[in-house]
Amino acid sequence: MATDNTDLQAALGYRFRDARLLQRALTHRSHSAQHYERLEFLGDAVLSLVVSQLLYARQGQASEGSLSRMRAHLVREESLHALALQLGLPRHLRLSEGEAKGGGAARASILADALEALIGAIHLDGGFEAAAQFVRRQFEPLMQDDADAERWAKDAKTALQEWLQARRHALPQYRIVATQGQAHAQVFEVEAAVAQLGLASTGRGASRRAAEQQAAAQLLARLNEGTP
Repeated sequence: MATDNTDLQAALGYRFRDARLLQRALTHRSHSAQHYERLEFLGDAVLSLVVSQLLYARQGQASEGSLSRMRAHLVREESLHALALQLGLPRHLRLSEGEAKGGGAARASILADALEALIGAIHLDGGFEAAAQFVRRQFEPLMQDDADAERWAKDAKTALQEWLQARRHALPQYRIVATQGQAHAQVFEVEAAVAQLGLASTGRGASRRAAEQQAAAQLLARLNEGTP
């Protein structure tokens, strides 16, 4: 872990007045009782509001349901993990020795939570507008492609269900085919199958839901490509 957070603050585009807030935002519960989870709670709310404002302004014709699905795509764990890596968070996290040796600094869930905690810390240190500016800098580039936004408007499971219903096919069945890893860092493998069409695809993810979404996306891609 880097002890000097100057480079991190430069990457964030924000300098903390209260260094203790930054330190806490980087502290996992395995390291100290003064960990980031309360800041994560606050940051999650700020993130949701600012992303909602951005989508409301950009997607003038989108329905409430579409806006909700776009927001869910943008603030999902995978997106936050990617941004955390770009900011160099792994080098700055404060973890217990055991958690560090177990690869905690590279774990998507921990990095996503820490990024939300940083948003909460910026909010407390500099106010809502400072936190909002940070969120805008990180997320506006992800919203530039309106074609992507249209795809986000429906998650893969919903899109697959609608594709099948429109053609009067049976709905897909999902089942867990394997789990790997320890309890705190499991990876799920899920199969999505449409028996009527004789098709099945598998997906992997850190949660059953994520694996189901990936399996649905792969199955939908095969259907759209006309795979027999």
